[in-house]
Amino acid sequence: MRELPQPMAHPTLGVMPIVYALQADCVWHSPAENHRAVHDAVLRAKVASGSMIVLPEMFDVGFTMDTAVACEAAPETTAFLAGLARSTKTLVIAGHATRDKEGRATNSASVFDAAGEQIARYVKCHGFTPAGEREAYAAGDGPIVFDWEGLKVAPLICYDLRFPELFRAATKLSAEVFVVIANWPDARVAHWVTLAKARAIENQAYVIAVNRCGRDPNYVYPGRSLIIDPKGDVLAEAGDGVEMLTAEIDPDVVRGWRRDFPALCDARFL
Repeated sequence: MRELPQPMAHPTLGVMPIVYALQADCVWHSPAENHRAVHDAVLRAKVASGSMIVLPEMFDVGFTMDTAVACEAAPETTAFLAGLARSTKTLVIAGHATRDKEGRATNSASVFDAAGEQIARYVKCHGFTPAGEREAYAAGDGPIVFDWEGLKVAPLICYDLRFPELFRAATKLSAEVFVVIANWPDARVAHWVTLAKARAIENQAYVIAVNRCGRDPNYVYPGRSLIIDPKGDVLAEAGDGVEMLTAEIDPDVVRGWRRDFPALCDARFL
């Protein structure tokens, strides 16, 4: 595992926010094993309090269309994520299945603050038709944005990356950082990298794109998680195995670039 950066002083915020993005190999239908693997990886990383930990889409059971299995794990996974956030004093974003008010299964990204309280939940808007996800999971209504260390953050999930209008909608809500959690298969890894960079460039925003690695009964996953700055430059990139990526997220970079190169101000339909 590569050496992790230490927090740097920030002229206005005190300490520069750090993201820890865990590219995990999710064990199929085994929440306990996946919780243990995440716990051990976070323990090894010695994450700084006040930082952000990001886990992949459906990290607890894998990208399964068996909604009974996925939703059965939800209470245990929710308790695990709340405890992880509380024990590390970090914000945690992670993908897992939930049920909406109508009892329908959803593919969600849950957000927990450093006190272990759930402060936000995003429901994936675009179900992956080739896998049958549109039939298995109810779609969300649009993006959400929450505050973290003085930044506006929008979580999104996997197939959402192909739909730039969703990112534009989040930008209109003042998003400065996109967190894209995924189970993106190896067959289209070039699209994953290209689209993640494009979403950063066109929205002048950070993109934290966290994929899984390994395989499940249906797909092979390449990893290749990325942290990209608002100009499209790659700050950190993973290989094809289990890895913890880290990068500092500087509010002055995103705001300065938007000020100095005001493409968003020139957009006619934003």
